[in-house]
Amino acid sequence: MQFTSEHEQLRKTVAKFVETELNPYVDGWEEAEQFPAHDVFKKLGDLGLLGIKYDPRYGGLGLDFSYSMVMAEELGGVHCGGVPMAIGVHTDMSTPALNRFGSDHVKRNFLAPSIAGDAVSCLGVSEPGGGSDVAAVRTAARKDGDDYVISGTKMWITNGMQADWCCLLANTSEGAVHQNKSLIAVPMDARGITRQKIRKIGMNSSDTAQLFFDEVRVPRKNVIGEEGMGFTMQMMQFQEERLYAAASSLKGFDRLIDLTIDYTGQRGAFGKPVLDNQVVHFRLAELRTEVEALRALTWSAVERYVDGADVTRLASMAKLKAGRLARELSDACLQYWGGMGFSYDNPVSRAYRDTRLVSIGGGADEIMLGIICKLEGTLPGTSNKRGGSEAE
Repeated sequence: MQFTSEHEQLRKTVAKFVETELNPYVDGWEEAEQFPAHDVFKKLGDLGLLGIKYDPRYGGLGLDFSYSMVMAEELGGVHCGGVPMAIGVHTDMSTPALNRFGSDHVKRNFLAPSIAGDAVSCLGVSEPGGGSDVAAVRTAARKDGDDYVISGTKMWITNGMQADWCCLLANTSEGAVHQNKSLIAVPMDARGITRQKIRKIGMNSSDTAQLFFDEVRVPRKNVIGEEGMGFTMQMMQFQEERLYAAASSLKGFDRLIDLTIDYTGQRGAFGKPVLDNQVVHFRLAELRTEVEALRALTWSAVERYVDGADVTRLASMAKLKAGRLARELSDACLQYWGGMGFSYDNPVSRAYRDTRLVSIGGGADEIMLGIICKLEGTLPGTSNKRGGSEAE
């Protein structure tokens, strides 16, 4: 990936925002189990950072996807996982289909305020009965005149307690499960919506909700794109979500290694610094190499995506590797911190809790492996498709 001066200027802008507007407040937000999304998003919107890749007619910058991933990588410098995840849901998970397929009506009412930072969005896909099995969602939107009437429940919804609107996946007809779903922009102040906060073991500063829809009326013109194409559009959104997950992990991984090098270089055991033990510095060298390998894979996928290629396979690999490496790296670093690593406020223990989600959210590791196997032709009834389409 060749970075331009514009990429580097954006990188500096985001890094400065992280340093001045996010990291000084992270500990308080973690304690409160919520960050002020509307305040933070408005500041991001004022800098043009919420619509980097989106249509200028609705306030976006009109840049390509690589610029959005530069922002994602720099957000990895935030000293927690919850805030970058919440921002990424807004910029790369709930709005890509809206920008690409939405009518002028839904773009003006939902995309434009999201880009400006005047509205917080969430993505409503996962349900209590399953998260990764998108085809099995049960939330239904029946037609009643010019309205949809929505009933169902969504689970694990990032930004759900503060969101102003939801990009909701719901069944809008009977029939084949891959052809009966639509994405609908749902205002979260609509009558019949209730929210319940979910407490988690990590990602504390990001609010997570269970959403209940009880006969919620939404105009049918709020459908995003063509009715019945929701499953396909959501699969396309997943590619950007998974690349965001990988890119936003990189700086955090490097920071964990840096912190561990510093700490073990000062911590003495048996008459010498812990870092002087070959098993420790060799292991940290291996982990740094793994981070660089993930960085290369991620940016290779981003570059191909910008060029118009189907990167389902590479995005799935990057997401899988990010989740696996997060677990391996945070566990190894915590071990070298010893008892200090097991204390709650330690940056390594926070990363240990936060990064565990990477192997679950946005498609579990097992889903990523299934996609990769399908595209490698190693599942029964499949053939090698590496030279052709990589559609999920």
